[in-house]
Amino acid sequence: MTDDQHTQQDPTRQYPQPEYPEQTQMDQHPGLEQEMAPEPDYGVETYRGSGKLEGKKAVITGGDSGIGRAVALAFAREGADVLISYLEEEEPDAQESAQAVEDSGRKAVKVPADVSDEAQCQAVIQRAVDEFGQIDVLVNNAAHQMTVEGIADVSTELLDRTFKTNIYAMFWLVKAALPHMPEGGSIINVGSIQAYQPSPTLLPYSSTKGAIVTFTKGLAQEVVQYGLRANTVAPGPVWTPIIPASMPGDTVSSFGGTSPMGRPAQPAELAPAFVFLASQEASYVNGETLGVTGGQPLP
Repeated sequence: MTDDQHTQQDPTRQYPQPEYPEQTQMDQHPGLEQEMAPEPDYGVETYRGSGKLEGKKAVITGGDSGIGRAVALAFAREGADVLISYLEEEEPDAQESAQAVEDSGRKAVKVPADVSDEAQCQAVIQRAVDEFGQIDVLVNNAAHQMTVEGIADVSTELLDRTFKTNIYAMFWLVKAALPHMPEGGSIINVGSIQAYQPSPTLLPYSSTKGAIVTFTKGLAQEVVQYGLRANTVAPGPVWTPIIPASMPGDTVSSFGGTSPMGRPAQPAELAPAFVFLASQEASYVNGETLGVTGGQPLP
């Protein structure tokens, strides 16, 4: 995308609209960004930092691709060193994400980890402390999503995996990180429009996203006594690897088409919301849900 396209006034035409080409990653969860067509825009050609996070140390789960990669790049260009966690099979994407951070002049730390396991969550935080000495920003972004035909199709295994990755991990990561977060720190949890407009085909995922909103509202009231803030970003449809890896081909080809924008968001369009919530510009924003939904209303 050129700078001219990026500054184009009509946001509905700023990025590709469906239908998209046939994808090849169904049931290859979690999917790879480099195998998507069109490849997502994470802001590498367009994001310009202005020092909002100078000297900060950030942890981003699921930082190898999609929203996580876009946030890692933006944080680095705003002056932060970044640790990204990711599943081992996402190593090719993680390498590109880390390279983007380093090319922005900041330190990148890669930690393969499955956050559905408590010990691995603790290891992610300990690695950040070892590398950085503290954690100024914790972004809980990693998520598991699979489509189902209905509740009868929801196995206990899927339920366990989804809840442990999407909500248990947030408890584990926050508990481990809090002792290492100085005043002014920020916790950002990734919710979804699905918390408010749940799809039956995404029932396990949607249920966790509703829990995340409630978790964050309660957490914010506790951590403010330590000089910290906690907020949620609730994306609408976003073109990330989890889409072709978890949805049928016909759904993928038209993904985001029913949005008021007529298209899904690109990861680059989410990153500024995270920068805002991580920065002192959001010093009086606590316990809130910031929707980036392309016009789909949140309650």
